[in-house]
Parts: sequence; C-alpha cells; structure tokens
Amino acid sequence: MRLIEKLILVWCFGTIAALPSWSQDSAAVVTNVASSHPSVWSLQQCIDWAKQQNITVQRQRVSQRSAELELQDAQKAWLPTVSASSSQQFSNRPFMQSAASVVGSEVVYTSQKNTYTGSYGVNANMSLYDGGVNKNNAKLAELNTQIAELNTLASELSIEEQITQLYVQILYSQEAVKQDQELIDLSQAQLDRARALKQAGLLNKADVSQLESQTAQDKYQKVADQTTLDNYKLQLKQLMELDGDEELTLADPDLENDVLGELPSKLEVYNNAIATRPEIKAQQLAMDKTYLDEKIAAAGTRPTVTASAGISTSNTTGNGNMFTQLKDQWNNGVGVTVSIPIWDHGKTKNAVAKARLERETAYLDMMDTQKTLWKSIETYWLNAYSNQQRYIAARENVDYCRESYDLTSEQFRLGLKNIIELTTDKTNLGSATQQMLQAKYMALLNIAMLRYYNGEDIKL
Repeated sequence: MRLIEKLILVWCFGTIAALPSWSQDSAAVVTNVASSHPSVWSLQQCIDWAKQQNITVQRQRVSQRSAELELQDAQKAWLPTVSASSSQQFSNRPFMQSAASVVGSEVVYTSQKNTYTGSYGVNANMSLYDGGVNKNNAKLAELNTQIAELNTLASELSIEEQITQLYVQILYSQEAVKQDQELIDLSQAQLDRARALKQAGLLNKADVSQLESQTAQDKYQKVADQTTLDNYKLQLKQLMELDGDEELTLADPDLENDVLGELPSKLEVYNNAIATRPEIKAQQLAMDKTYLDEKIAAAGTRPTVTASAGISTSNTTGNGNMFTQLKDQWNNGVGVTVSIPIWDHGKTKNAVAKARLERETAYLDMMDTQKTLWKSIETYWLNAYSNQQRYIAARENVDYCRESYDLTSEQFRLGLKNIIELTTDKTNLGSATQQMLQAKYMALLNIAMLRYYNGEDIKL
C-alpha cells in the first residue's frame, strides 16, 4: 500500500475515534449554556442576559464592528497602493516556412513556429493631494464608528426599557391572579354556606344559583388574567431569547416603599437625558457628519495630484538567453499626474447643495428626537404622579370595601342582608383591589423610568 493511502486510512480512523468524545464535549457545552442562567430572575439579571443574547442588540454590535473596519480602511487610504503583474503568452505558427541564415561557413535553417513571451512588472500609486477627501473620509468614518457605538448603546437601553415594562406587567399580573384566587375562595365559601342554608330551608334556589354564577365569573376572570400573565412572560422570554417552553420565574422585590417616592423635576430629568442619552449624542454627531459631507463634495472643484512609479521587464524565446533579456528589458519609471476639474455638468455644485439639505434634515431629526424625549419624560412624570394619587385613594377604598364586605358577610350570615347586597360588596372589593394593584405597579414603572432617564440605574 502506498504511503498516501496509509495516511488517509490513519486520518479516517482517527476522526471516527474522536467522534464520541467530541459529541460528549459538545453536549456538555450545550448543557452548561442551558443551565447557566438563574432559576429565579431579578430585573437586573433579565437585563444583563438580554444585552448578551438579544438578536437586535447582537445585530447592532455587528454593524458597529463593520464601522470599525471601515474606519481602518479610511485611515489607510493615504498610503500608496502597490501591485505586481505578470503576463505569459504562448504562440504557435504551424504554417510558418523555414528560414535560412549563414553562420560562419555554414548555412543554418531555423523555424520559430512556437514562441513564448513573458512580461513582469510592479507598479505603485500614491495620492499626493486630493482636496482633503481622504482626510475628511477618515474623519467621517470615525464619526460613523462613534454613531454605531451609540446606536448599540441606544439598542441596549431600549431593551432595558422594554424588559422593565414587561417585568412590572408580569408582577402586576401575578398579583392580579393571586387576587382572583382570593375572590374565588371567598365566592366558594359563600356558595358552600348558601348550599348549607338551602338544605336547611333558609335560602331559596335562586340565591344559590346567583352565587354559583358569581363563582363561575370569578374563575373566568382568573383564566383571563392568567392568559395575560402568560402572554407577558412569552414576550419577555422572546426579548431574552429564551426557549418558549422554558419556565420563567421572577424574583418578587419589596416595592411598597417606592410607590410614593419623590418625583424628580421634569426639567432636571430632561437636561440630564439630553446630556447622557446615546440617541441624542448620535443625532448631534449626525449633524457633524453633514459638514464633512459638504467638504468632501466641495473637493470636486479642486485639482488632484497623484504620483506613480513602476518597474517592468520581459523576455521572448528566440532572442537569446532569458536572464540576459530580462536584464536588457528592465525598465524603471516614475511620474506625476495632475488632474484639474473644469466642467462636470454641475455635479459638484449639486452635491454640495444636497449636503446642505442633509444638514437641514439632520437638524430637524435632532429637534424631533429632543421633542420626543421631552414628551416621553413628561408622560412618565404625569403617569407617575397620577398613579401615586390613585394608589393613595385606591388603598383607602380597599380598606373601606373590605370593612363593608366583612360587615355585609356577617349580616348575611345572620339573615339581615340578602344575596344581592353580599355579591355587590364582594364585587366592589375585587374592583377596588384591582385598581389599587394597577395604580401601584404603574406608579412604580413610571417612577423607575423617570429615574432611568435621569441617569440612574434602572431598578425596582
């Protein structure tokens, strides 16, 4: 067996033998990745995980790396370009007649039916002056890199906000489901008591049926709230790029002390956001880009100067020794080319005008972004304030409704209240509790957003 065949066999057997260990190692890696996240998620853990796994953020990071590579290209544009070339040509003249020539005292017959020609060269070009295009392109690429980095940060901030909103919605929905279960327990207790009274002849069938209907409605409401909770969890898992079938359990923070926290000034939050938010900085850099675009466009009216240099040689069969030919055909050359624009159908003028229009557009975009930022902050502030006031009123209403329900329930047991009054008080208690929970969590969410835009870390 030849050596090459032996080597192939050894390689194949080695590859097959390595497959089991590779599979085990790969499975171990997948297992480690799957088990690397916590079983109970805090808000910060959700945010940190999403920043690394979210596809939108990862795509933005790819764009950032692409901008960095473009910056490297722009910074090297002033360097000379060097290229080597070689051409090889073979010619055949099958019908060429023999030629006779006298060499000394002899007649020699020659026939160059086959001819081989080779040429070789190295050329270099370098821009000496281009009206500042390369310099401004490098500055433009640097701005694009900074903008790409800011866009990545803005994408991460957007993910943080979305996760925070979903996190709070999940906490609220979980509380709503717990409240639904408490109402179901109350309704079931009332129903059991009513059935006992009916058997004793103290309550008619219509009253029992009404309590059965109320219990069914409470169960239906729990199913609806559970569906809403599951939907919020699904959205959160999608943002975090988690498997849809994976269980998501959130940590239950102590939120009571933050509901009525002091609200920062709207103007203070806005000024801090203008100074720190990446989308605002990106818009400001976009304005700077338009000035560079105008300079690059205006460079079309300026002359360009390019230097070139090259060496070349060639050889052909039948002309003597190859190395002698290469030496005799050796050629060195240098040159300078000056190009002066005279008339370009107004393209440069229009390019400058377009760059100025882009500046106006960038300015309007920046104004719109700042206006949107102020609107978001003002909305968060108004929602935080109104939900704080709603929470205070709703908390008092819950106390009154609970006290009223307890009294009505006791009076119903003694036969002093009818079934309609009892179910009405229970419904009022459920509504008041839901209103309190909604005001509580919406106040928490908007307060957290205000602090976040104010430059603080997002937290609950």
